[in-house]
Amino acid sequence: MSRNTPDHGAVGVGTPRSQTTGRRVVHLAAWVLSVALALAMAGGGAAKLFGDPAMLDLFDAIGGGQWLRYVVGFFEVAGAVGLLVPRLRALAALGLIVLLGCATLTNVAILHTNTALSVLYAAVAAIIFVLRRSELRSTVTGRTAD
Repeated sequence: MSRNTPDHGAVGVGTPRSQTTGRRVVHLAAWVLSVALALAMAGGGAAKLFGDPAMLDLFDAIGGGQWLRYVVGFFEVAGAVGLLVPRLRALAALGLIVLLGCATLTNVAILHTNTALSVLYAAVAAIIFVLRRSELRSTVTGRTAD
């Protein structure tokens, strides 16, 4: 190595090791949160789609009809799958924020129940969105970042 060439290890030319490590930590955290939220959303969505008795009662109490149970279940499962697809994960997180916000409002205004779980899931979806927001442009335009 010449005297004029900086030694940055095997990380890459001009990229400090700490910056690369930070990116890896953020990437890993985003994946861990995405998998955890995907499992929770897929489980809840499946319960709605397969007609779990608790979900039947819940949607009767909401008063929107059982068709709403299918719609919500579909969007929960779709959001769960989207969190695991690299091209869709930022958009899926954004969609889940909206869905979980509506769930929170329903819990407060109609069911008068605890909102802790829906708020927690919405917060996790928001963190995922913030960590993945740079991917949203490529999802919408169909182009990858250079």
